[in-house]
Amino acid sequence: MCFTGFRVATATGEQQYIKASTKYWSVAMFGGGGPLVVGRHDRPGRFEDGASPILKGHSGTVLDTEWSPFDDSMLATASEDSTIKLWSIPDDWEPTDEKGMGKKGDDFSDSLTQLDGHRKKVTLIRFHPTASNTMLSTSADYTVKVWDIEAGEAVSSLDCTNVIQDIIWDVRGDNYATSNRDKTVRIIDGRNGTESSKIDVAHEGSKSTKIQWLCNDGASGKLLTTGASKQSGREIKIWDLKNLSKPLHVEPVDTASGALMPLYDRDTGVLYLCGKGDGQLRLYEHDENKEPYIFKLNDRNSSIPGKGYCMVPKRGIDIMACETTRLMKLTNTEGIHPLKFTVPRKSEAFQDDLFPPAAASTPAHTCTEWLGGSSKMPVTMKLDPKSMAANGHCGGSGGKGKKIKLLTVPVLSKENSKLKCHIQSLENKLKTAGIDYDAYVFDD
Repeated sequence: MCFTGFRVATATGEQQYIKASTKYWSVAMFGGGGPLVVGRHDRPGRFEDGASPILKGHSGTVLDTEWSPFDDSMLATASEDSTIKLWSIPDDWEPTDEKGMGKKGDDFSDSLTQLDGHRKKVTLIRFHPTASNTMLSTSADYTVKVWDIEAGEAVSSLDCTNVIQDIIWDVRGDNYATSNRDKTVRIIDGRNGTESSKIDVAHEGSKSTKIQWLCNDGASGKLLTTGASKQSGREIKIWDLKNLSKPLHVEPVDTASGALMPLYDRDTGVLYLCGKGDGQLRLYEHDENKEPYIFKLNDRNSSIPGKGYCMVPKRGIDIMACETTRLMKLTNTEGIHPLKFTVPRKSEAFQDDLFPPAAASTPAHTCTEWLGGSSKMPVTMKLDPKSMAANGHCGGSGGKGKKIKLLTVPVLSKENSKLKCHIQSLENKLKTAGIDYDAYVFDD
């Protein structure tokens, strides 16, 4: 069930290197023009360069990718060429010949739209968790921008004084958090880009600081940061959002050198701590009401170090096999390994105690409504087979999600040009038939 045969891009940074929707995964490849390999979860095997289709459209290396939470086929890419592009992966993006490989020449380069505004390379991008067509991005120009994708413009911007190491929305998308090289963590109002609170020194060490919201309602709760101590030991800190002056708990991890990436399953309260360059995957359980708020679970060990990790959305995993979480592990030499976490059950019935309602592929509001002050929790859906089928999902990898038509300025301009050509051809037909089109008066 692994994916092998492609050469991973050598560019390094703060990104996760791999991202996934319920149907696809994406990884930046080595080569000119910012090539990107997009694979399907249900098509494991070897990638053949020159035979399998790849995505090309940037003039520089792709540094980060992000899949829309509301459209399993919509992909955003951030590049060294300082642009962000939106793509709609075709439904027939799959092997096409008898050997299971795509046809040569099927490379995809037609993006939906391009967002321009950053002056230097774009390093991280994040889709809004509840509002449609809304995105967060940061760049080497030390700015963080919130985008209205359909309008193709930034609606707010935050200026920083140094490198931004991580950005993440809260569960409602009202605020986002940033971590900076100056060791600060800032909580920012997403609509106007103003700072609401701040951690002056999150971690004293020089390693990269990553953030994860542990709160379930967006208004209160806990914030988790990972970083290094003054002695360069990796550590976790738990913070109370109502008082960020000092941490509630400090959890030492080890003395390895790679940055720690926290992936949080909000439905089960399990934290997956993934280290860049580590083979060991550390698990913790979060309890909001019991100190020290995180409790160690069994580790998952491997001799193969991971370059990057991501979590597959809950509606894309094998629910009936009691698979509670799936992580995608990217390695430098061994390709992609899906890591499946299951709870053993003898019954073949749906286990409702393992699977509470999870985030659905339906936005809670539009970008315009969100900018106007609308604050909503993510729309949820039941994960039992009947409810999944009713929502257009099959309950496993490769499920059919909703495909959203993105009405961006370039798309509307293209449609307008087609309509003008069609009108012109109709007028020409009338003239050929001897009908004076200009002599007629048409009511609205």
